[in-house]
Amino acid sequence: MIPNAKAVLELHDRCLARSDWPQAAPAGADEQDVWHWITTNHLFNSRLWAEEDLARRTTVSDADIAANKRAIDKFNQARNDATERVDELLLIALGLVDAQSARSDAPVSTVPAGARLNSETAGSMIDRLSIMALKIHAMRQQTLRTDADAAHIASSQVKLQRLQQQRNDLAGCLDALLADAQAGRAYFKVYRQFKMYNDPRFNPVLVAEQRAASKA
Repeated sequence: MIPNAKAVLELHDRCLARSDWPQAAPAGADEQDVWHWITTNHLFNSRLWAEEDLARRTTVSDADIAANKRAIDKFNQARNDATERVDELLLIALGLVDAQSARSDAPVSTVPAGARLNSETAGSMIDRLSIMALKIHAMRQQTLRTDADAAHIASSQVKLQRLQQQRNDLAGCLDALLADAQAGRAYFKVYRQFKMYNDPRFNPVLVAEQRAASKA
């Protein structure tokens, strides 16, 4: 099933309205279902958002901030992994990639001749919509504060309207890309992030640490 932007926005908002979000992951997930990965992406964006707030604290120990930073790295990697899975499954559903090679670093394209390459993937648009949902949720809370002055509330309301417009614009772009892809007019690719700093085989500092430890 190819998702539409309206359903993606509703999912994002529904998750943010849950009392247990983002502590509890959705149960009974089907890893071949694109909605599982859209939800997973939103889950880790939500956890990442919370950790970014915590990492700005000024009255806790350096160890606490270090723990936040490590969590941010972990959640960011999981968020990107989920985005890639969204793209893989969408490309398979759209018939734009060979299903057997979709998860490899060199997927075999089955794109029709003449289709234009879109620089942004559908998965990255959905990831951005997730972040927009978080911004809107947080800004709406600012408009409801009882401990802030009228100027802060008014400014927050203006920002909220702007964020909602930005999300609607991006949602329209997502629908347009998916419609063009279904019609054979456009395609996108899975772009591997290759986040080298998280990989002990590629991060030069971690490689040096491992080398020093092996000599000790």
